[in-house]
Amino acid sequence: MTHLHELTATEIVQAIHGGRTTAVAVAEACLLHIESRDADVQAWEYLDPGLVLEQARALDRAGGKGALQGVPVGLKDIIDTADMPTALGTPIHAGRRPTIDAACTALTRRAGGIIMGKTVTTEFANRFPGKSRNPHDVTRTPGGSSSGSGAAVGASMVPLAVGTQTTASTIRPASFCGCVGYVPSRGDIRTFGVMEAAASFDTVGLIARSVEDINLFRNVLIGTPPAALPEVAINEARIGFARTGFWNECDEDTKAFLEGFAKTLAADGAAVSDVAMPVALDEVQEAHRWVSSFEFVRNRTFEIDHHWERISSALRGGRIQDGMDCSFELYGESRETLRRCAALLDDVFKDYDVLLTPAVAGEAPVGLTSTGNASFSTLWTALNIPAVTLPLHRGPNGMPVGLQFVSRRYADRMLLGIARAVSRKHG
Repeated sequence: MTHLHELTATEIVQAIHGGRTTAVAVAEACLLHIESRDADVQAWEYLDPGLVLEQARALDRAGGKGALQGVPVGLKDIIDTADMPTALGTPIHAGRRPTIDAACTALTRRAGGIIMGKTVTTEFANRFPGKSRNPHDVTRTPGGSSSGSGAAVGASMVPLAVGTQTTASTIRPASFCGCVGYVPSRGDIRTFGVMEAAASFDTVGLIARSVEDINLFRNVLIGTPPAALPEVAINEARIGFARTGFWNECDEDTKAFLEGFAKTLAADGAAVSDVAMPVALDEVQEAHRWVSSFEFVRNRTFEIDHHWERISSALRGGRIQDGMDCSFELYGESRETLRRCAALLDDVFKDYDVLLTPAVAGEAPVGLTSTGNASFSTLWTALNIPAVTLPLHRGPNGMPVGLQFVSRRYADRMLLGIARAVSRKHG
């Protein structure tokens, strides 16, 4: 029999609604599993078992039928919670207590979800790593910046976690930790109460163990009634294989997997063909660098002016220096580059429903001083389109490696429908 902490969110809701278990029983099982694993994985920045059980008891007493009834959820520690600290991944804000919930926090609670605690993030959700480790090999990074969220779901501590993505901060940890990761069309899920890194790109991301759970959580966070995904047959899908300009940064095993999987999809009956990406899209990474750095450094003016020595040298010499070096004219030119490139990508999607593309270079790197190569999400994040990664491969060391599907903006339900069909057949 599956242990309660191993159930998906959908299974938990069904079991509680059907009277086969309780929110307290699920919460206790997750807390016990966290106690057994978190000394090694270190996914949690803040966890109060008493508060968790208090939420669960209140839900059981009320006897509601919420869409997330009794489902434990982890929140990245840049997302505000009225009853827990939100420290933004830096000692500068240790103990910081918001007075209200972020929109995604409040919507999760309204649907009957249990906020288990705050998951570890990198410093200001940027590059300098937090303490979390990969649950499949604690000598390796879990990715970033939603490191604790990926690790918590990958270790079966919670079935759902919220991250964010400004470059690759949901897709990469989901891939490294063997989870399903989803980044919606920017703006679909509100970012109120979430620390702003770079508003041009910031997107709330979701991490789960199934595409069905992603859809369940997405409906809650966009504020719509529960709705099943469209049934999409693989043999109806038009799939473009997009290696992109970063293909040679993939390791040979990942290249072979993706090449082989494209052939597998074609054998399933999908219309699969190689995509000739417009050469101008090679400009996106540099444009993203300048826009994100310009916005980030202005958002962090207070810390730069008052806590400079408490900011890591990696952040000071990287993103902050870039932001200080970027003129408003360069910022404007970079935004115009992104606008032009978005139109070019729209043209690509006239011929395809989704694109198949790498999620990461390969297995999570050994070591905890870096969160890994972020290049494989930059293009899609910068152009504000939805993406999903599926944990369909194991690398040469047995570590998870995800593949990535992306679609045109606002085609999220079709994207998830195709992802579910692929996951059912090949997961």
